[in-house]
Amino acid sequence: MSETEAGPQRPETVTHAQPGPAGSAGEVFAVFLRLGLTSFGGPVAHLAFFREALVRRRGWLDEAAYAELIALCQFLPGPASSQAGLALGLLRAGLPGALAAWAAFTLPSALLLAVFAAGVGATDVAGAGWLAGVKAAAVAVVAQAALGMGRSLAPDRPRQALAAAAAALALLAPGVAGQIGAIALGAVFGLLARPAGAGAAAPAGAPLRAPLSRAAGAACLGAAALLLAGLQLLAGLGPLAAQFDAFYRAGALVFGGGHVVLPLLEAETVGRGWVDAETFVAGYGAAQAVPGPLFTFAAFLGQASQGVAGAVVALVAIFLPGALLVVGALPFWAGLRARPRARAALAGVNAAVVGLLLAALYDPVFARGAAEPAGFVIALAAWVALTAWKVSPPLVVLGAALLGQGMGWAGWL
Repeated sequence: MSETEAGPQRPETVTHAQPGPAGSAGEVFAVFLRLGLTSFGGPVAHLAFFREALVRRRGWLDEAAYAELIALCQFLPGPASSQAGLALGLLRAGLPGALAAWAAFTLPSALLLAVFAAGVGATDVAGAGWLAGVKAAAVAVVAQAALGMGRSLAPDRPRQALAAAAAALALLAPGVAGQIGAIALGAVFGLLARPAGAGAAAPAGAPLRAPLSRAAGAACLGAAALLLAGLQLLAGLGPLAAQFDAFYRAGALVFGGGHVVLPLLEAETVGRGWVDAETFVAGYGAAQAVPGPLFTFAAFLGQASQGVAGAVVALVAIFLPGALLVVGALPFWAGLRARPRARAALAGVNAAVVGLLLAALYDPVFARGAAEPAGFVIALAAWVALTAWKVSPPLVVLGAALLGQGMGWAGWL
């Protein structure tokens, strides 16, 4: 349906926004708590929820800056969506905002998984109708984000072709290699295909200006490297020290986050005898049924092996390296972005990010949420609610959960 047919609509994106007044940590916490309670569907869906809530609805930054942030987080080890959320909090309200964003987005699912590990409410939800519904809703949310970002970041034929090529590369070479290869392809395209004089043009959109000095950024990057090297020397001090080392290493050495971290976590926990294989699988199943980042699975494993202290240690340790890296990198980003060749490369990278979103829309989002007829029906209903009726994503997720549960009771799932 065109905008003319649908009547006047508010702008899809906030473009060329100037940095607004700094927000408060309380504001950041309230926004991200809502996201932490409703963001189902995995990292790509989380990024789509962030875009809707913070770029499109609140205008905290524009599409181009948001795409740059996604690209930066894709390059860094750690959970990309959690790093993006933490960075958004940092840009909005400084270090208190970063902490507020991480805590609000992470703690709801971490607490649920820790309680599950303690044996409270241990029920099998793998085949629940409501869970199928929220997975289907993620299809609509990601599709809307891909369409909106594509209009802004791939507006011409060359960049649309680049987005398609990036999607193809990510799908045919799954995993970290395909994702980083797609971003690299975009950078090369931007450098080679820019029109004459494009390098002197002003950057599109407002820059990512971290409220930290380069010295502070360098200190964070140094701390991340020092902890990675030094924690192994302290692992022999006790069970919690060994656990901190194991989970920090898992968070520091994994690109892409999400399911990529599972083999490392299994080796560090089941392999060491901290939890048995059955417990690991049960916790992974529970992690699929909660909103927020999959890295909160660490809270389950920590609770199962060392109690409450273990849950806290594991949760902090697995997120810490990614947080240090993104906070450390942001102060250097504005300077890099100001260079003409870097701006040209970023134009290509932004289009490649659209391609990565398209690839993830197919697998895993569509493949896991709407491959079956009932899931596709729910995804269509969620799409209509989002695009035609302008229903907010949290309400769409809730409605999809109820619809999925009803279809499950009817035997359609």
